[in-house]
Amino acid sequence: MNENIEVMADPSILAVETSTEACSAALLIGGEIAERYEIAPRAHARLILGMVDELLAVAELKPQQLDAIAFGRGPGAFTGVRIAAGVVQGIAFGADLPVIPVSSLAALAQDAIDYSNQTRILAAIDARMGELYWGIYRCGDQGYAVAVGDEQVTDAARVVIPDSETWFGAGSGWDVYGVQLRDRLEQRLAGVAAETFPRARSIARLAVREWSAGNTVAADQALPVYLRNRVVQAP
Repeated sequence: MNENIEVMADPSILAVETSTEACSAALLIGGEIAERYEIAPRAHARLILGMVDELLAVAELKPQQLDAIAFGRGPGAFTGVRIAAGVVQGIAFGADLPVIPVSSLAALAQDAIDYSNQTRILAAIDARMGELYWGIYRCGDQGYAVAVGDEQVTDAARVVIPDSETWFGAGSGWDVYGVQLRDRLEQRLAGVAAETFPRARSIARLAVREWSAGNTVAADQALPVYLRNRVVQAP
């Protein structure tokens, strides 16, 4: 991805993120972001549309007045990622809006850049079944999270950690597999925010970059990314 994109006038973007225990929606207008956020496992389907409606009502906007809608496309919980994709498809079809899929791992990294002042992040989400979703990111020239390599799902022992520099850990993968990851990083660990989840505010931030690059899809192409086919614990 070209990180030296010239960002055009700020678009109006609605964003949703439901890939983990956290449920959130955000509205970006004129460079300012309003967000509704709640940690509510198994309640995303009940909460997310109310969050969206509240944000639009406060801003006195209808979906048709937006430029695009963005969503956390995963990786993450199978049901949660499907909820976000379904909500976005419904709104985008009804309002004839383009959709911007954004990595949930990149959103974790973006949050660390924006709110923890970190520049090198190892983002990790608990994937259950003894594995974690993970990706390595650095802060690009314009303050956006830039991936270093591909997103992966592996056990903690197979996480590839760069040999140089210090890295900041973010996400629930650090809560569950923190001992293994800390042992491997040792003195190169700058800090950890293990109780953080992907948030819609960071989905919205990253969506601006994708919008400027023309990286949008039609509603029927707003598809989840799971990274693996197994979605239930084997007996």
